[in-house]
Amino acid sequence: MKINANEIRVGMLLEYKNDLWQVLKTQHVKPGKGGAFAQVEMKSVNKNTKLNERFRSSETVEKASVEETNFNYIYEDENNYFFIDPKSFEQIEVKKDIIGDKGKLLTENLEVSISFYNDNPISVSLPNQVNCKIKSTDVALKGQTVSSSYKPAILENGLSINVPPFIEAEDNVIIDTRNLEYIKKV
Repeated sequence: MKINANEIRVGMLLEYKNDLWQVLKTQHVKPGKGGAFAQVEMKSVNKNTKLNERFRSSETVEKASVEETNFNYIYEDENNYFFIDPKSFEQIEVKKDIIGDKGKLLTENLEVSISFYNDNPISVSLPNQVNCKIKSTDVALKGQTVSSSYKPAILENGLSINVPPFIEAEDNVIIDTRNLEYIKKV
C-alpha cells in the first residue's frame, strides 16, 4: 500500500530498495528555502543495517503489509523457539536472533503475537507484563536512601534487573517486557 512520506510513523514497516525496513525515528522538516521533507531513520529487518533517508512530502513509499497472529510458546532448541497456533494447532519455529534477549522471558503457554511478512516471521511481541521469580539478589544496605534505592537481582531465567530493597530471593515479581524493569511484587 502506497503512503505519502508525511504519513510515515515510528514502528512502521516499509518496503524500500528491495528490502524490508522498520522505522526507528522520523522528523518532518520545513526548511526556510525549498520544499518540506521527512527525515527517516530505518533499520533493515533482514540485514540488521541502518539507513537515514530523506523523502519529499510529495513522494510516496510502499508500506509493507504485515499479518499478525497469536501463538502460544511451547519449547526451544539450540537455534529456534517453537510456537503453536491455539486454533489450528499448527506449529511454527522462529529463529532466536529475531526475539533476542526477550526470549528468556518466554514461559510455557505464554501467548505472544507474531508478525508475518510474506509468510515469514519477522517479529514477536510479548505481553507487556510477565511474572518472574527472583533467583538471587544482593543484601540491601541500611540507610541507603540518599541515592536510588534499587539493588541488582538475577531472575531464574538468567536476566538481571534492578529491584527495590524489600525484594528477596524466591519472590515472584512482575516485569515490564518492553524495558525489562520491575513493576511490582506478587
